[in-house]
Amino acid sequence: MAKDPIIRKMFPGGITYQGFYSYYQYLAGGEKIRIYIIKGGPGVGKSTFMKKIAAEILKLGYELEYHCCSTDRNSLDGVYIPQLGIALLDGTAPHEVDPKYPGAVDEIINLGDYWDESKIIPYREDIIATRHKISRFFQGAYFALKDVKNALDEWDFYLEPYQNWQEINKFYLEISEVLRDSSGSGEGGERHLFAWGHTPQGKTQYIDSLIQGTNTLYLLKGQGGTGKATLLARLAEYSKILNLQREIYHNPLEPQKIDLLVLPALKLSLAISSPDYPYNPDFSGEIITLDFDQYLDSQNLKTLQENLVSCRQRIEDGYNRANAQTQQAKSLHDSLEGYYIEAMNFAGIEKKREEVLEEIISYIHL
Repeated sequence: MAKDPIIRKMFPGGITYQGFYSYYQYLAGGEKIRIYIIKGGPGVGKSTFMKKIAAEILKLGYELEYHCCSTDRNSLDGVYIPQLGIALLDGTAPHEVDPKYPGAVDEIINLGDYWDESKIIPYREDIIATRHKISRFFQGAYFALKDVKNALDEWDFYLEPYQNWQEINKFYLEISEVLRDSSGSGEGGERHLFAWGHTPQGKTQYIDSLIQGTNTLYLLKGQGGTGKATLLARLAEYSKILNLQREIYHNPLEPQKIDLLVLPALKLSLAISSPDYPYNPDFSGEIITLDFDQYLDSQNLKTLQENLVSCRQRIEDGYNRANAQTQQAKSLHDSLEGYYIEAMNFAGIEKKREEVLEEIISYIHL
């Protein structure tokens, strides 16, 4: 077991141009020994419940995955202990989770059992109205991100004819050769998550935490439309053919696209850095930078400068509007928590947390 346990952070769901997009089914990877599904309203302490247990497990030297909430990067949607196959998940909307193996693997912890309903009912109309407003603000963010997606598609349309695709294909051939020569017998399997999130606190990424344990990072730099995401998609498919274990992290705007590919068996990762999602790695291993912009016909692209400036303005405006909407939703959500906090028996929740922690530690001993 590692003396300094690793903490990896990611987003299991995201605020995208398609609405809230969930890869929640991949939150707990590998074999599951025990999954605790935590239910309850806003402000009942689900995230704190998980954070406190995670802190105790860290003290014991176990690695952890923190699955962060895209609607508040300081909150957790889940905690996973890979070495134990134990997970704690927030099972409330929009990432509702039902137990697959009740009793045998899954256990529901309902923190709603610890509130005094008589203190909540008087605010029923306010709670319903506030939830409705929150939903509308998120819908506004999705509309704004649709505008971003349209502008980025137009940007790609302008750049595509001016890229030297033969040179980009050489990138693919070089890296695929590395994968083939290094692969050996793979374990197969893949997980899908987000490395980035459109949070109320702004665009947030945890790529450095996700590539811990790898020795080589390919950094794919360049504008949209230059072939970075296409290259990653092709390499992800090739790694599947080689039966390599794959961690696939998707773009927070377009969840079908890939931003980060991690191949644990090869200790190799590939990450995109673009003007809209810039990534400057803090990485101790070897970094191989591939510049996709260098093969653009920049001379002829000058004739499209006016169109590109228009696209850039619309992209920035869309992101700003989306962020403003999520901030409004977060503010209302904070006020919604107040109705529940006053009604909670936190001493009872703390006792339950201690029971769950004790149970997890018993699995360690086993």
